[in-house]
Amino acid sequence: MNAKVSPYYKIDSAPPPRRMARGWHCLGPVTNFKDGKLHKVEAFGTQIVVWQDGKGAINAIDNYCPHMGAALSEGRLEGDNIACPFHDWRWNGEGKCVEIPYARRVPPGARVKQWPLQQRNKLLFVWHDPEDSLPGPEVDIPQIPGFDDDYTEWRDSVHRIKTNTRELIDNLVDIAHFFYLHGDRVAGMCRFFANRFENHTAWQIIEIGERTGSGYDPFQPGCDINLIGDSRSETCYHGPAVLVSNVMHRIPMPSGPDDLVNSYIFLCQVPVTPDEFDLHILTTIQKRPEMTAEENFLRAEERCKWLTFGTLQDVHTWKTKTRIDNPILCDGDGPFHQLRRWYSQFFVDVADIQPEMVERFEKITDVSYSIPVWEKQQVERLAELEAAGETPIFKFKME
Repeated sequence: MNAKVSPYYKIDSAPPPRRMARGWHCLGPVTNFKDGKLHKVEAFGTQIVVWQDGKGAINAIDNYCPHMGAALSEGRLEGDNIACPFHDWRWNGEGKCVEIPYARRVPPGARVKQWPLQQRNKLLFVWHDPEDSLPGPEVDIPQIPGFDDDYTEWRDSVHRIKTNTRELIDNLVDIAHFFYLHGDRVAGMCRFFANRFENHTAWQIIEIGERTGSGYDPFQPGCDINLIGDSRSETCYHGPAVLVSNVMHRIPMPSGPDDLVNSYIFLCQVPVTPDEFDLHILTTIQKRPEMTAEENFLRAEERCKWLTFGTLQDVHTWKTKTRIDNPILCDGDGPFHQLRRWYSQFFVDVADIQPEMVERFEKITDVSYSIPVWEKQQVERLAELEAAGETPIFKFKME
């Protein structure tokens, strides 16, 4: 008998589900669709055409004409309606064919799908549901208080990623990658890391840096930025595809008070197919009223590049890793299994949602063992970089 290799752990990697998630999905800044043009959107295994009509309303309908299958986005606008490029059938914002110039009558049933839209924080969202149910107000995307006047315009970095959307979701509970991936063993030590999953929301609250804040419950969102330590993030998935992260930083200045940077990053995924999605990395910061418009622009440019850079580190990993359904976890990891259970509710019919998918789950990940290890690795890494004459990556990100 031939000898065998030593026992080892085998990765299970089944194909992703063919069904795409029920929920709101972001198409980008709403201004992108206010240019009087027809916009083709590839999403959910099909195509959607989006446009603004003469009344100012944004419309979204199926892109393929049911007459002979032409792409309506290749047509033209006739008033508020799309004229099909193939045979000139006219389609309104409700998806109804309202005129066929060469015919006496419009056939009964000449209607395509109208996609529900929502505008929040100057962004456009489209609703996807395999059961074709309309969304209720309980799943609305939240409006950031004062956003229209107090924040800079969105910077939108869009990337098509050839993997399944679950790779992005797993980040919500991945405490260790902040230090090893984003911080290059120099920064990114999470001194507080907590998760809460309930109904259609999933929270992550973290504090990173040498100092944590005081005077507030660290597990509750809505912290006063004046009370934070070095860095605090309050992050929430609203449904399966819209991550809203309020990232607060205390930046020491050469003279004067610290610069308290109140920023938002929206990570929004739109599945093109079950194996590919578009990622919108949307960033903005709260303006300082004492600054000029140019000063606020330059300040936002620096900070938003830093936020985007961090996400692009994740993107590289998603592109090069494999899907893993049975991760072998250690006691320093976050609640991956509980998060995936929460995420699974968006891939089944509403009638099939199980209580354990939506019931409240909370965990504060213990960092009492990790912090001393990270501090030791930080010293070692800084010595490596100094010997090599290199700059720590977190310094590069700030420049």
